[in-house]
Amino acid sequence: MLAAAEASMDAAAQDDGERARNRAKLYAPPTSAQGPRRPGARPAGRGMSLDQAQALMAAVATEDAQVTGGRNG
Repeated sequence: MLAAAEASMDAAAQDDGERARNRAKLYAPPTSAQGPRRPGARPAGRGMSLDQAQALMAAVATEDAQVTGGRNG
């Protein structure tokens, strides 16, 4: 099916540049799969805030201290 679409787009194109642009659009991943548009941006609902990360680190340190019995190394 892609081959038929590519052939019809190539037939309608007026030059090689237009054919290359059409081919790039045809085979580009879907917009939803490209990820965030801004550098450093992350999708909503993913990751954790700084406060959540610090709380998690404190909980892990507390659990680690309990398991090791206060021993280091």
